[in-house]
Amino acid sequence: MSSTDNGTEPEPGPSDSRELEDLRRRIAQLEAGGAAGQREHHRVRATGSAVLIVVAAVLSLLAVISVWANDQVTDTNRFVATMAPLASDPQVQDALTTRVTNVVVQQINVPSLVGQLSQAASQKGVPPKAANLIGSLSGPIGSGITSLVGNVVNKVVTSPAFATVWTNAMRTAHASMVKALTGQGGGAVSLANNQVTIDLAPIIEQVKTQLVGAGLGLASKIPTVHATFTVYSSKSIGKLKSYLRLLQILGNWMPVIAVLVAAAGVYLARDRRRALIGAAIGVAAAMLLLGVTLAVFRSYFLDQLPPGVNAGAAGSVYDALIHFLRVTVRAVGALAVLVALGAFFIGPSRTATFIRAACSTGIGGVRQAADQIGFRAGPVEPFVRRWKRWIGIAILLITAVVFVFWDHPTGLVVFWFALVVLAAFGIREFLAPGPGLAELRGTAPQGPGGPGGTPPGTPATADGA
Repeated sequence: MSSTDNGTEPEPGPSDSRELEDLRRRIAQLEAGGAAGQREHHRVRATGSAVLIVVAAVLSLLAVISVWANDQVTDTNRFVATMAPLASDPQVQDALTTRVTNVVVQQINVPSLVGQLSQAASQKGVPPKAANLIGSLSGPIGSGITSLVGNVVNKVVTSPAFATVWTNAMRTAHASMVKALTGQGGGAVSLANNQVTIDLAPIIEQVKTQLVGAGLGLASKIPTVHATFTVYSSKSIGKLKSYLRLLQILGNWMPVIAVLVAAAGVYLARDRRRALIGAAIGVAAAMLLLGVTLAVFRSYFLDQLPPGVNAGAAGSVYDALIHFLRVTVRAVGALAVLVALGAFFIGPSRTATFIRAACSTGIGGVRQAADQIGFRAGPVEPFVRRWKRWIGIAILLITAVVFVFWDHPTGLVVFWFALVVLAAFGIREFLAPGPGLAELRGTAPQGPGGPGGTPPGTPATADGA
């Protein structure tokens, strides 16, 4: 009787064994090839994500600069807010006083004035020796006139009225600053011979009036003088003007491009939460680099000043021009750090989980105390508990939209936004408390009865949304 008739399996022959081995080998090759292909796919995604995140960090740096340049060119209020404080800066006041004093004294012919005094003395019957003595006092008289003019100019430049005149002039001359940056327009501020200059004629007119009032009638004969005060001078200013034109064009689009590139890098990554942390850290590092560059470039800028330019005033002008750029750098850097921290704390790490659970326990304790004194959430609690995750997402989306449309946010604004978001999540947790630390210990109460309870069937999430 054959083995099949006895109900037993036939033993595989040599050919069957070879076929089985071939099949196993092919399956192993397919699995190895699939794993290798999957690893290659993951490697390509990781590389592409990293490249996009690095590009986004660089674009964020350019976006901040382009927005600042665009504001200085097109936003009159921002331009006035930048330049107006210079009227009260001591370094700028000293430089203006020196410049205007020299211009006014040059218009006063001291030898002619001394000759007129000597002639007048002779006509009044003064002895010839005394009249000749007056003629030899040209130097002291010139010094006295210079001192008088300097005192008058200093009073004009340091007066509150001058600050008002300066601010109004800056507002009126904003079109001229457009010329300084783009080569278009005209007015008190101009760009020529690689220099940005300000016309001092209005200030000189005020000084003439003050000198006449002080008894120096000769000052009324000073003609209209269009002397200039150099704000910035550099051989590379032509290139800088071209760069600013390009940045002005990109000012409205560069931030959008940077955000889209960063979002693409995060989306392409396998672990998107970690990619978001990496993107935020990259932007924060770019802002730190830009801040350091601005500080270092200040020294380079002052070293490149031509002879005769007041370094203190030039430094004050530089600080004023980049003030809002520094403010933006701090704001974007602070926002990037907050995004990185937020992405970390919604993660599954022990530290993040413990902090979330501890906060939930603390808020749950407040809720228990409120319940004991008569607080009742009513139907709000089951609603919030059911849609808890979506409420968290809505809080973040609404905050993001408001922040995007906020006009020139600062670091302080970012701080208050963070507090508002934390307060909103705290209110959400208060209305529907989670198990808190009890979940970590495995002793979380079941059922909706207690403030820390979770309704049956409600999944526990590993993130904080």
